[in-house]
Amino acid sequence: MGLVYSTDSGRMCPACRQSVASCACKAASVPLGDGNVRVARETKGRGGKCVTVVKGLALDAAALAALGKQLRTACGSGGTVKDGVIEVQGDHCDLIMDVLTKQGHRPKRAGG
Repeated sequence: MGLVYSTDSGRMCPACRQSVASCACKAASVPLGDGNVRVARETKGRGGKCVTVVKGLALDAAALAALGKQLRTACGSGGTVKDGVIEVQGDHCDLIMDVLTKQGHRPKRAGG
């Protein structure tokens, strides 16, 4: 039987029963990609606005957020990182593919 309630260590991870700061199960869940980074331009569900989407990066959450910031800065626009996907506002597929190629990734153009 595990610990029911304690205020000593703060919030607890429900999977490994450790404190959230020292949780090991979140760090172990790095998404595995197939080695191909897909760069696509999407407009569906966004009110007609164009968004460049980068999928398939096998990075942890912190590295993905840092790469997202770097891509947004290179494009000079806003964006977000959600569920392992980097979204950059505007049509910047070519510029993002150049930046990813210089960093050693293998980007592919996806979509139309």
